[in-house]
Amino acid sequence: MATNFWTSTHYKELLDQEEVDVVHNVDKERGITLDDFKLIKLHMTNYIARLAQNVKVRQRVIATAVTYMRRVYIRRSMSEFDPRLVAPSCLYLASKSEESTVQARLLVLVQDAGMSEATQLTWGLVNDTYKTDLILVHPPYLIGLACIYVASVLKEKENTAWFEDLRVDMNVVKNIAMEILDFYDTHKTISDERVTAAMHKLPIRT
Repeated sequence: MATNFWTSTHYKELLDQEEVDVVHNVDKERGITLDDFKLIKLHMTNYIARLAQNVKVRQRVIATAVTYMRRVYIRRSMSEFDPRLVAPSCLYLASKSEESTVQARLLVLVQDAGMSEATQLTWGLVNDTYKTDLILVHPPYLIGLACIYVASVLKEKENTAWFEDLRVDMNVVKNIAMEILDFYDTHKTISDERVTAAMHKLPIRT
């Protein structure tokens, strides 16, 4: 990802949620539903994270790889572009191209909000957002603020005045926060059996 988000191609290609939640016809013909589609992307996100740990790359490389992978399936079907091949390819490309400074900026925000004691919680929330399509729909700073908002609620930290000083649309921040919390609720119900059933709908590569 580019150092300056506002001049990056990622900013220019932010999408509406309706554009992200599209299952291609060739995938539908194989019985892949929208739930399957989301489940496979989540499974491959976790796979990228595990693979990255094995080769000891930084978290921001993982974030970039996941963004690449999720962007592929905006335009291409899983039947044509096997996620099991796309995922490691995206990690390789990300390791070659990543030069983002987003992490340092978020740390400044966390400290400015008086949330230093919740830094680990906030980082955990940020990392988990890459298991969703939020990264394709919202700018990183709004996702970061939503994570701080969730952390402040969980830690019972009053930050209303701080958020007001930022002059951001709190309705958007709160909506993103709700999507993050919904992800955790949904994630609890995901079993290995559901993942296996979804993956079995992909073509067998020989």
